[in-house]
Amino acid sequence: MKTFCGRANPTTGAMEWLEEDENYDYHQEIARSRYADMLHDKDRNMKYYQGIRAAVSRVKERGEKAIVLDIGTGTGLLSMMAASAGADFCYAIEVFKPMANAAVKIVEKNGFRDKIKVINKHSTEVTVGPDGDMQCRANILVTELFDTELIGEGALPTYEHAHKYLVQEGCEAVPHRATVYVQLVESKRMWSWNKLFPVRVEAEDGEKIVISPSEMENCPGVPSVCDIQLNQMPSSDFTILSDVVTMFSVDFSKPVRSASTYYRVQLEPVKSGKAQIVLSWWDIDMDPSGTINCTMAPYWVKSTSAFQWRDHWMQCVYFLPNEEPVLQGEKVYLTACRDEYSVWYKLQKARGEDKADICVESPICRCQAHLLWNRPRFGELNDQNRTRQYIKSLMNVLRTDSVCLCISDGSLLPVLAHYLGAKQVFTVENSAVSRSVMEKFFKANHLEDKIKILEARPESLTSSHLEDKKISVLVGEPFFTTSLLPWHNLYFWYARTAVSKHLASNVTILPQSASLHMMIVEFQDLWRIRSPCGICEGFDVRTMDDMIKSSLDFRESKEAEPHPLWEYPCKSLSDPLEVLVFDFRETVPQHCLSTEGSVNLLRKGKSHGAVLWMEYHLTADISVSTGLMQISNEKGNCEWNPHCKQAVYFFSSVIESETLADLPSAVTYAINFDTKTGDIAMDFKLL
Repeated sequence: MKTFCGRANPTTGAMEWLEEDENYDYHQEIARSRYADMLHDKDRNMKYYQGIRAAVSRVKERGEKAIVLDIGTGTGLLSMMAASAGADFCYAIEVFKPMANAAVKIVEKNGFRDKIKVINKHSTEVTVGPDGDMQCRANILVTELFDTELIGEGALPTYEHAHKYLVQEGCEAVPHRATVYVQLVESKRMWSWNKLFPVRVEAEDGEKIVISPSEMENCPGVPSVCDIQLNQMPSSDFTILSDVVTMFSVDFSKPVRSASTYYRVQLEPVKSGKAQIVLSWWDIDMDPSGTINCTMAPYWVKSTSAFQWRDHWMQCVYFLPNEEPVLQGEKVYLTACRDEYSVWYKLQKARGEDKADICVESPICRCQAHLLWNRPRFGELNDQNRTRQYIKSLMNVLRTDSVCLCISDGSLLPVLAHYLGAKQVFTVENSAVSRSVMEKFFKANHLEDKIKILEARPESLTSSHLEDKKISVLVGEPFFTTSLLPWHNLYFWYARTAVSKHLASNVTILPQSASLHMMIVEFQDLWRIRSPCGICEGFDVRTMDDMIKSSLDFRESKEAEPHPLWEYPCKSLSDPLEVLVFDFRETVPQHCLSTEGSVNLLRKGKSHGAVLWMEYHLTADISVSTGLMQISNEKGNCEWNPHCKQAVYFFSSVIESETLADLPSAVTYAINFDTKTGDIAMDFKLL
């Protein structure tokens, strides 16, 4: 059966109705799942297995039957571990139907049909009793319900319910406990993801400084955690202000409370500085003695060199509501507040045990800028080198009589254009949020009378919007909040085409063109998220591999997916190559833009995939890249733009083969840009 789905096309801007298979969402969820990544996490699997064996032994030593409840079973792996460790029976709960169906097949294939019952329900709907889903309460509770923030996937309410209704008092739990650690740091780089710094503009009539509205300065931001691969953050990008301290821990073998609460610790700064960021991670003890431990600690905390790469659990960056100066040795209090699903932090100067002032309320963005700009976008707006490129380009093209139109979402280009001498500046802001933020911005810089915000889509602009003037300079970054893949920002080209009738005959378009670039790479670790698992800890999980493969083949494997590659090291196997050019000085053509060719591989390595990105040519000699910044050495290590996600097209043939006897010497490509839909289709073959 087919169903019609409405979507706003991120490239063309058009509202489209697409006929999708009724299973489209279901396939999307499976294809983009993290199941494979988790099953490749050998450290996690091994520790769970050890913890489960130990828990089953403890119950057996007491002369009891070992009845296991496994919540969020996924493939059934932890239940199979329990059954093979001697558990008498396992109830494996999985709410996601396709996964529950796969678990049934995997359990049967591995010979545990009589020992494991898969229940396709939410754990809060499971019944206990002679006619229930479970015959009796379990005495061993096994779960893997954690995300990078520990509690973001609803672990606490799930545990709370399980202790009340599904497990015996004094049950064994694997993991037994989780502990959350924090460290206070100063970091201009990370702070630039949450606050807008003043922008300096050298204009002909002196230096101008673009400032943020006070509302934005004092805004705590959004409560959602910033989770990143902290192991890719060089130590030169932050200054440690405190030792690592335990913030709180949760004992899963006892009743758990999910109600909002707070935890407070006293810190003694080891260095003076500006406290801006709380870095946080957790570890889990699989057993009561804490001998079987699985930790997310970053490289400067962990002494061992044997790092387990994982993408399903990373580390957390929390932004304090305001930066607080701290002095070495002068004690401060750090408070962690949490609700059922998230954590946030406050820092106070030490003053006795006054706890009355603690308000357990989630921070809310009131300035709206944190709703308009995500964290990488804040970083991009704070990138002075990038801003200088735009200033230099604008100085080249602006005249004293220039009438300027800006098409981007929440951009500072209109302010730069005004300060650099444009006679009049208009800016198109499509959303209510971007209009509101830019109004506040212009007001804070006394520009509300100088820059006119147009509340219309480009295709709806009329001469009266533009006060009957022709546009002599059309500018864009281009940046649009609806863009996921690098080429989605080609919406600028469609907008430029839509406003053609309002442009002067000698109009200057900035950027004047864009180009799509690609390079073949070998990933250090990212390939694992698409790699089949096969046999995991002795259990055959190929049914899951087949399910993911069929969902990828349904649509996804023919598409690239966005990843912030500064977090995922890779080396280049080929030179970067320009594959398509989009000339913004002309309107969008009616015909498709296509290219094909081959690229030689210069370095030995596994060709895991192609990375694609855009470069914008602001003027004839000034360009900005959303992808590769440089290839740093003869090994081919790549440095990527940290403010943008690049597109990754995985080569399934490489990821699925254990050995490539003959490494390919070249890769052929065929890339097609459909100007009607704005979609880019691509195909690669290894020679």
